[in-house]
Order: sequence, then C-alpha cells, then structure tokens
Amino acid sequence: MEEGSDFRRWDELIPDALGLIFRNLSLQEMLTVVPRVCKSWGNVVIGPYCWQEIDIEEWSNRSDPDNIDRMLRMLLVRSSGSLRKLCVSELQTDLIFSFVAEHAGSLKTLRLPRSNMSDAIVEQCAARLSTITFLDLSYCGKVGARSLEAVGKHCKLLTGLRRNMHPINIEGKVSQEDEAHAIAAAMPKIKQLEIAYLLIDTESVLEIICSCPELEFLDLRGCWNVKLDNKYVNDKSPKLRILGPHVVDHYERNNWEACSDYSDSFYDTDSFDGMWDDEESLELRFYEGLEEDSGYGWPLSP
Repeated sequence: MEEGSDFRRWDELIPDALGLIFRNLSLQEMLTVVPRVCKSWGNVVIGPYCWQEIDIEEWSNRSDPDNIDRMLRMLLVRSSGSLRKLCVSELQTDLIFSFVAEHAGSLKTLRLPRSNMSDAIVEQCAARLSTITFLDLSYCGKVGARSLEAVGKHCKLLTGLRRNMHPINIEGKVSQEDEAHAIAAAMPKIKQLEIAYLLIDTESVLEIICSCPELEFLDLRGCWNVKLDNKYVNDKSPKLRILGPHVVDHYERNNWEACSDYSDSFYDTDSFDGMWDDEESLELRFYEGLEEDSGYGWPLSP
C-alpha cells in the first residue's frame, strides 16, 4: 500500500471495532452476508464481539418457536458470557429460559414478552439473573407473584419492571393483587414500573407507592378498579409520574385485536429494523463454517 493512500484495510481492524460496526447491520446481514466477505469478518461474527447485545424480538414475533430456540442458543453461545442485553419474545419452554439464565452472568436488560416459561423455572433460575436492572415479563401468562417475589429477592439491582398484560390474557382471572403485593414487598428500589391491564385495585397501588419510595414512573393503563387521590399521591411521592388508568390506547382503538407496547416511557424500546417479506417461503444458508440450510426463512445471501 502506498504511503498517503486513502485505501483502508477493513479486514485488519481489531475485532472489537468491527463488532461495533457490524451491530448496525440487520440480523440477516450479520449471519448471511458478513461471513462471506472474508475470513476475518467471519471470525468476528462467530465470536462475542457482535453479540453483547442481542435484539431479535421483532424477528421472533414472526418466527416458528423451534427456529427461535435454535437461533437463541446459537447467539448465546457466541456471546461467551459477555451478554448485556437480550430482547426476544415467544419463548415456549422452561428449558430455553434456563439456557438464557446460564448465559446471564453480565446481563443488564432482559426482555421476554409473550413467553411461556413457568413460575417454577423462574424461581429456580432467578439467582442467575442477579445483575439485571430491567426486566420485561409482559403478556407472560404462566408466571405470576411467585416469579416476581423470586426476582425481587435475587435481583437487587432491578430498577425497571414491565409487567403489562393484554385484556385477553387476563380473561377469566378474578384478581392479580398478589402480583402487586409481591412488587411492593420485594422491589423497594424500583424506579419505573409498567403494570397496564393488571387486575388490581386502589389499595394495591397505594401499597406499591408507599413501599417503593424511589418510584418515578407508574403505568396503570387499563387498571379500571384503581381510583387515586392525586393530592395524596403528590404528597406521598411528589416526583412520581402516573400514566392512566383511564387512557384510551391501542386496545380500545383496535378492539383488543393485537398487543400494544407503550413506547413513551423511560425504557429503550428501539425496534429491530432488519425484517423482510415472505419469510416462511424462503431459504437461508450460512457461510464460512456456519450452519447451512437452517430454515430461518431468509433469502440467499447475495
């Protein structure tokens, strides 16, 4: 290379720098395009440099459960214990949740909406999640107060909890007051709490407010049995901002046909933008030593 030339050897960048660059690509591009460019780029994608933050939530919303399981296992292994953020939905078994917990040594943010793990496995694995600061268990119908108690007991750094429900998910339930009690008793340092459409009453909400003095934001959309005295709340917790309960949102506007996820909150809800059409009818191949024909519904790499 001539001295003073503008030519750059991108393949000679250190893996950490390449990892930062590749994170701006879509999941599909990182797994099917980057490994084919050159061996050094393929090694970066196989290693932990690209997988300290894994956000496949949008992809998993459209994918088969078996594909979600296989994809998640592959990416968690690649993270090699460096995982800080995981966003994925539709986990179907206790086994895959346990696998997540095994790789959660550095995890700070964990989002698992619409998943089907049980209270028993959350209780069993909660101690492995001790580093998390934000947890999303929205629309998870098989977990409840037992899980929240276990999380509060073992996750002392937790400051954000999202436990929103869909009206369809709570159909047939009489009350979820036990979940509110668990939050009040086990999560005194919580700062941001979303419990939209939870079946709770005024007394339960006041218990949370009184027990969690650091609370800054409380989402009560759809908690129709809650009647708060604004003056009392302001005197008790002047820095607390409350949303709801009487807020017309996506559910009412669309006849409750689809889940909504309120985005005007304190949390990072950046959406994954690497989606493409006709997923189920297309084929995926991995290059440079990666698994071939894995059936994730992606087109061939160019």
